[in-house]
Amino acid sequence: MPEVPVTPLLDGRALAERLRVESAPEVERLAAQGRRPRLAVVKVGSNEAAHSYIRGQQRGAERWGIEVQVTEVAPEAGERGVRRALKALNDDARVTGILLALPLPPGMGARTLQHEIDPRKDVEGVHPENLGGCLYGRYGLLPCTALAVMALLEESRLPLRGKEAVVVGSSEIVGKPVALLLLAQDATVTVCHKFTADLALKTLSADALIVAVGRPGLIRPEMVKPGAVVIDVGINAVPDPTAPSGTRIVGDVDPSVASRAAALTPVPGGVGPVTVAMLLRNAVLAARGLPSSDDFGQMPLFQS
Repeated sequence: MPEVPVTPLLDGRALAERLRVESAPEVERLAAQGRRPRLAVVKVGSNEAAHSYIRGQQRGAERWGIEVQVTEVAPEAGERGVRRALKALNDDARVTGILLALPLPPGMGARTLQHEIDPRKDVEGVHPENLGGCLYGRYGLLPCTALAVMALLEESRLPLRGKEAVVVGSSEIVGKPVALLLLAQDATVTVCHKFTADLALKTLSADALIVAVGRPGLIRPEMVKPGAVVIDVGINAVPDPTAPSGTRIVGDVDPSVASRAAALTPVPGGVGPVTVAMLLRNAVLAARGLPSSDDFGQMPLFQS
């Protein structure tokens, strides 16, 4: 019987490590000048998910040579207390990057509070000024997951100019910025969402298919064009009695899509590690001062 070709998996962990190695000389140069990147994490309350997130960021930052400080805010301080903490960090010259650990206690608006972060220290790239950079081509601190998607597309070696790109999901921090970055690479872009009629008709046209909706197994093989590059941003916990935790992590793309795709990101181990690397890379860029598209460490996607 003829051999069945194996779809290459885009290794996010390996790419994240390469980004760390590429950034290391700049981190040491900044440290030698007394400007080692310093990331401030604001934690509100004692949510275990937030604790886990912070631990992960601390481990990653340590490997990159980035200092981390944690500022704790009591839930009873309310949004006003979080704003005070963010303002103090905005004004602290020693702090070069800030992020707000999620989830927040009920009743607090994450988006509103994230907009209080100085855009020059917004390492997650969620401030309106940084999101606007996607539209106007002034690339500064861009959304980390959108950057991760573009880096993985580069890794696939798919030339985007003139290709059909379909983005399933229209969130402000993934779907919309990814669509704009794809347009900047001269791809023809379609954005799909929950009101899109006949989703499969759209996805079948995609040379590059990016899926970020939070619905396990939404994309099946018959919805994918043979030879497409598929980037699965979804992270979903589904019941699995064989797993120690009782759940396992899956994406928005059914793994059987590998039978048709030219390249596919695994879940876990695909977009996730690269997103963390892009956050830390943003922290390095922020430590230099407000970056520009011609500044340190720009990937080829910013050189057009």
